[in-house]
Amino acid sequence: MAEVLKVSKSGFYAYLKRPKSNREIENNLLLEKIKAVHRSSHGIYGYPRITSELKCDGAPSKNRVYRLMRKNGIRSKTVKKYKATTNSNHNLPVAENLLNREFTADKPNQKWVSDITYVATDEGWLYLAGVMDLCGRAIVGFAMAEHMRKSLVIEALNQAIGRTGAKEGLNLPRINRH
Repeated sequence: MAEVLKVSKSGFYAYLKRPKSNREIENNLLLEKIKAVHRSSHGIYGYPRITSELKCDGAPSKNRVYRLMRKNGIRSKTVKKYKATTNSNHNLPVAENLLNREFTADKPNQKWVSDITYVATDEGWLYLAGVMDLCGRAIVGFAMAEHMRKSLVIEALNQAIGRTGAKEGLNLPRINRH
C-alpha cells in the first residue's frame, strides 16, 4: 500500500501510530454537538442554524460546521411547501356534471373521467393528467408537463382519443384549444 500511496513504509506506520491532533479531537467533539443539535431539531436544521445554536460553545465558523456535516453525511430535511393549485374564485364557465355520480359503464368508450395530480421531483413539480375509461377502469390517455394549464388536459384527451379511436360517439364539451 505504501508504494501505491508513494510514501515510505516507515512513514505509513508512523502515521498509524501517531496520536490524534488537537484539531481532530476538537472536530470530533464539535461533530458530536452537531449531531445532538441535528437530532433535537428532528433533522430540520442545516448548517447555518446549527452554527447559530453552537455560538455559545466556542463559536465555530459556518464553513467548519458545513465541512463536518458534509463529510459525515448530515443533511437537513427540506420540507416541501404546500402549493395551492385550485382557484375556485373565478368567472370561467364550469362544465356540467354529466355523470351524476354514476361511475360504471357497460362498454368501453362510453364514459371517461379525468383528473390532474402533481408530484414533487428534484427538478420541481411535475403535473400529470390522466383519462380513465370507466369500463374496466383502464387509463386510456395521459400527459405530463411542468405546468397545469388546459393544454395538459387536452393533450391527455387527444392521446386517449388516438389510442382508442373513440372520437365518434363521444359526447365532448366544447373546448377552446387556444
